[in-house]
Amino acid sequence: MSFSNLGLSQKVLDAVNTAGYTDPTPIQEQAIPEVLEGRDVLGIAQTGTGKTASFTLPMLTKLETGRARARMPRSLILEPTRELAVQVEQNFCVYGANHNLTVALLIGGVSFDDQFRKLDRGADVLIATPGRLLDHFGRGKLLLTGISILVIDEADRMLDMGFIPDIEKICKLIPPRRQTLFFSATMPPEIQRLTKAFLKSPARIEVASPSSTAATVTQLVQEAPNDFTAKRQLLRDIIKSEDLKNAIVFCNRKRNVDIVSKSLVQHGFNARCLHGDMAQRSRQETLDSFRDGSTKILVASDVAARGLDIPEVSHVINFDVPIHAEDYIHRIGRTGRAGHSGRSITLVSKSDQKAFNSVEKLISKKLGKLSLAKSVSSEVDREEPAKEPGTRSARKPRPVRSVADKPDPRPKKKPSSGPSKANPRDKNIEKDPPRNIDKNGFSGDNVPAFLLQTVPGKRKSSS
Repeated sequence: MSFSNLGLSQKVLDAVNTAGYTDPTPIQEQAIPEVLEGRDVLGIAQTGTGKTASFTLPMLTKLETGRARARMPRSLILEPTRELAVQVEQNFCVYGANHNLTVALLIGGVSFDDQFRKLDRGADVLIATPGRLLDHFGRGKLLLTGISILVIDEADRMLDMGFIPDIEKICKLIPPRRQTLFFSATMPPEIQRLTKAFLKSPARIEVASPSSTAATVTQLVQEAPNDFTAKRQLLRDIIKSEDLKNAIVFCNRKRNVDIVSKSLVQHGFNARCLHGDMAQRSRQETLDSFRDGSTKILVASDVAARGLDIPEVSHVINFDVPIHAEDYIHRIGRTGRAGHSGRSITLVSKSDQKAFNSVEKLISKKLGKLSLAKSVSSEVDREEPAKEPGTRSARKPRPVRSVADKPDPRPKKKPSSGPSKANPRDKNIEKDPPRNIDKNGFSGDNVPAFLLQTVPGKRKSSS
């Protein structure tokens, strides 16, 4: 089946052909006709299956008629991260090249004033993260009563990031007579409760089991040491031994992302880091450099694990086993996309064994072991010592010295030319002669200063 059989408008079909797409993916083939009919959709598909186009293409067709009003967008797409929101905006720019629709992007790290101006002009499509959307609504700069299509993308990621209360609040602000499109890679109980509350008789589209991984990804595991420095050396050995075009290295902590990235750069690798504490401009520049090939290795937190469309990533390396087993599916979904083959390698230390067992249980699969052509290097790591968060850095043993080698800490006294002072403890030394004591009990040598002061008064005149 081709896109021309799905009911899309000619403007959308021309843009799709210009972008070089010919055949729809399974979720696009099933979801697009349902969206065009106006039904609510519950889409369950693993990452990298084309979920974004399955709602952007029919939305463009439906929004060809009508006009946006100031501060009252016609459709709303909620994304969990800034990167996903920017990516969806780029999809609308590509597929909506033949349309005259206004797209507004509300994300953090961008000036409020610029976003206010876009909302004042009117937006056909509003793409936002939940927090920034509620900020604009609270300031009175946005009305949600004109929303006719609501899209909740990466719902399980919304759950992990704690956005579910915000989603519930936003859904109550939108008129109930709307079309809701709900997409998620997994369906935990909290997400199921949300779909029952806000979707009406949805068309359930499931192109893969919620906990399955792509068949195009070769999944391997490598035993790793607990020592943080030795683990970084193992990572470098793996990168050197693999036929690596580019790779994403995932870490659980932002601090680890910085340390691993600096370690790779210090050893001559072309690497950059990406995590949530970076400024939006820096995050976008890093992603763009990885997309165009300027950066070969991207060390990232789970901010890059969901929905980022970076084609032809050859390797995904889990430097840390993900805390939540579901994140493993999203991480390795960055490779093996659009029919390309990929490899994922997970480093597992003894402390990670419990989390790794949860991953294998979730995917119902035992991972094969990686055969390294080169063992872990025994050379001393020349980089600056960096300890893993929560651990103490090892101290170097001090050299053992004999008593004779130990220097005397007491300062040496210079020999004096005058007579030596007598030691009062020596009984053979004669004691000082007794001092003269006056009738007031004071010795002449130690008269208090206040007794020597002149008492103010009338002087006697001399006769």
